[in-house]
Amino acid sequence: SFYTRRCITEDPSWSLVTVPHLTELCLQHIVCNFEKNPILNYLLPEHQKKVVDRLSTSLPLTVTANTVSHEEYWKRCCMERWQVCDVSNYGDSWKRMFFERHLENMLKFFIPNTTDPKQILEFIPLCKGYVRKLEIDQFLPPLRVDQKESDDLSDTEDDGELGEVYMHHYDLKDLIIALPHLQELHLTYGVKNCGMNFEWSLFNFTELDCSNLAAAVKMCRNLKVFKLTRSKVDDDKIKLLARNLQHHPCLLELDLSHNLIRDHGAQALGKLISHSKLETLDLCNNQICHLGAQALAQGLAESSTLTSLNLRLNFVEDKGGEAIGRALLTNTSLKSLHLGSNNLSQPTAAVFSQVLAQNTTLTRISFSCNHLGLEGGKQLLEGLAHNKTLTELDLHHAEVEQETDFLIHKIVWANREAVRLGSLQHPTTEPL
Repeated sequence: SFYTRRCITEDPSWSLVTVPHLTELCLQHIVCNFEKNPILNYLLPEHQKKVVDRLSTSLPLTVTANTVSHEEYWKRCCMERWQVCDVSNYGDSWKRMFFERHLENMLKFFIPNTTDPKQILEFIPLCKGYVRKLEIDQFLPPLRVDQKESDDLSDTEDDGELGEVYMHHYDLKDLIIALPHLQELHLTYGVKNCGMNFEWSLFNFTELDCSNLAAAVKMCRNLKVFKLTRSKVDDDKIKLLARNLQHHPCLLELDLSHNLIRDHGAQALGKLISHSKLETLDLCNNQICHLGAQALAQGLAESSTLTSLNLRLNFVEDKGGEAIGRALLTNTSLKSLHLGSNNLSQPTAAVFSQVLAQNTTLTRISFSCNHLGLEGGKQLLEGLAHNKTLTELDLHHAEVEQETDFLIHKIVWANREAVRLGSLQHPTTEPL
């Protein structure tokens, strides 16, 4: 005892700690040499965990991607890299979150003709087993070489003549067809945070971009959700995309909101509705007038799958509104319809009075920000007299009389309560 105390006093490196187990020393050796020799799968589960808990998050992905499946490791990778990490958006998988966000960042900052495309192609074998959804909210254009030439041109010439040449973006085709589990694709062709360098040409979705994307989406056979928003998509481009999506085996949701789609584009989409399995179509904030709405109505009359149609902030007016209403006298699939801000008035309300009296599928309709007027409101109320299925009818700023609005709300609320009580008595196995 005296000898031990004396050793501790005289030798600061002396330790009473017992010599580590051989297992512990081996595990430490595996951790230190993991990059050269990642033998994780040969270990017992409890030893695997000990190794993974000590692995550095800066190890090359070529080493860890297809070797480490432990969620705790990928959670550390995510938390160290991003401030906000909501794993519920990624099927509660930290590994999926890491690879989806990492790939999204690579694509958002890819500069055509500057960034080496190999960088993304070499990443595919590492991420392809985990990527199910991609949200890319910017695509950078190539760097301009001849700045003098662009300075000599006016703004309009610059955007028009040079736009197509300079502004093509990364071609997604090779990547998308190599991701077997990709089910959702959300794209916006534009540049975020461009500040004082703002130019309209930075927001060009070129013809080449469109043909590349159309081919890519057609080949992406497991795609269920496709969103192409705020990208100045016009009629010609939407016709090409619709043609390529017409016989897609899986596509259920298509979001084309905040674009430049007019009647010809809507006609192509009307055909798509009747020749596909599409369930949700969002065309909010485009430039569709009555001819486009009539074409969509024809597609709706022939569709057996579409459950939701959003036409908010278009210009369909009564000719378009009436056509959609007439289609709903025969359609038995649509559940939700948004016709807000479309300059609709009493004639549309008259047709929808009939729809509400006959249709037993619709559960939600919005006529907000239209001019239905006192008479239009009364007609909707008449149509609702025996309706048991509508659970939401939005008449905000639709110029409907207050008392009529109150009586409509009373009927709709009663329907909603009946549905709620029915679901309590007959609970489904599906999660709410």
